[in-house]
Amino acid sequence: MFAKLFNRRPVARLRRRTSTPEGTVAWAVGDIHGRLDLLSPLVDAMIADLDASTASRKLLIFLGDYIDRGPDSKGVIDLLSSLRSRGMYELHFLRGNHEDRMEAFLTDPELGPGWCDYGGREALASYGVTPPFDKTDTAGWAAACEALNAAVDDSQRAFLAGQEYSFTLGDYFFAHAGAQPGVPLHHQDPQQLMWVRQAFLNHPAPFERVVVHGHTPAETVHADDRRIGLDTGAYATGVLTALRLEGETRELMQTASAAGQVSLSRRPL
Repeated sequence: MFAKLFNRRPVARLRRRTSTPEGTVAWAVGDIHGRLDLLSPLVDAMIADLDASTASRKLLIFLGDYIDRGPDSKGVIDLLSSLRSRGMYELHFLRGNHEDRMEAFLTDPELGPGWCDYGGREALASYGVTPPFDKTDTAGWAAACEALNAAVDDSQRAFLAGQEYSFTLGDYFFAHAGAQPGVPLHHQDPQQLMWVRQAFLNHPAPFERVVVHGHTPAETVHADDRRIGLDTGAYATGVLTALRLEGETRELMQTASAAGQVSLSRRPL
């Protein structure tokens, strides 16, 4: 399944002149998918960078898909929700399709088999919940739903409920999956912002802003005059990517796991 989704097209250089507002620095983080081991050092490095910055407005933007597939969905949500409670910087947590399915399962156990087909089983395990293997086991899915509701605390529920579908900053538009071509960015359907794929990826015309997104994993960051894709498939590749935007400059920072060790690198985009 991952091989079918993995975008192997080479990175293209940005040709369009874009900028954040004056006095603003922002970090945007691609799909995390339960990789707390990659997220923790990346968050530390981004915070250190913002601490050292003289910008008057400092932001952390997370593009969604915090959960599923990787080993520690619960730990990822705990870390991200703690950032807001610490009152540091301007935070924007965008809603991914995986969070959408988790929250839906909390109220409808019949959605469990579909959710677990693409990573929900790993997320449930991080909460200590074992779902049934039989998709038709109605009682088992109801029990798993009840167990997950008991395991998700108030701070995590607030985190899920408080997510945004999109965010705009200067010449950039942030959304989990992308945007539907032919529709102004301020009129986008939330479902498209979470789920769109080929219609967005393959359409040649640029939007009124450069779209920064995740959702579709690629071996490298994709950047051209219409979109910047930051999903580097962290759950499978062991590489988690963040993009730094300040004025017209762009930099990438990545955490990578190999042989049990996590390294951090930074370079211009």
